[in-house]
Amino acid sequence: MLMDWLSLATDFGVIGFLLVLNVVVVAVGMERFFFYCSVKPNDFTNVKELELALTKRLIVIASVAANAPYIGLLGTVLGIMLTFYNLGLDVNADVSKIMVGLALALRSTAMGLIVALVSVVTYNGLQRKTRVLLLQWEIAHG
Repeated sequence: MLMDWLSLATDFGVIGFLLVLNVVVVAVGMERFFFYCSVKPNDFTNVKELELALTKRLIVIASVAANAPYIGLLGTVLGIMLTFYNLGLDVNADVSKIMVGLALALRSTAMGLIVALVSVVTYNGLQRKTRVLLLQWEIAHG
């Protein structure tokens, strides 16, 4: 019973959560990108006000980038625990069953790394655009 829950938590919980986080990162990234395309630095009278507007919601992307690998690792640990549990129940377990279980457990880590990479690239691109817009404001008001 507990191991069935663990299997579902690994398959749908961890990987599903990582997929949701990836969708959130892409959505926030697109929203910020379109905002950056429409913002005019000269419309702001204060550089701090501009900076607040530009950095809004970037913490979401940075948090996902920092934590997605750990969430994937959690899924891998749960998958390995499940593999060892099933190995203990099956007296005649062969090497192929063990390898399949371990390979399936590692997919959570791979998914976590993919989500982290997408998040880091998105965050770095948005940070660069933020710096450019702030510099444009400083040039115009300097």
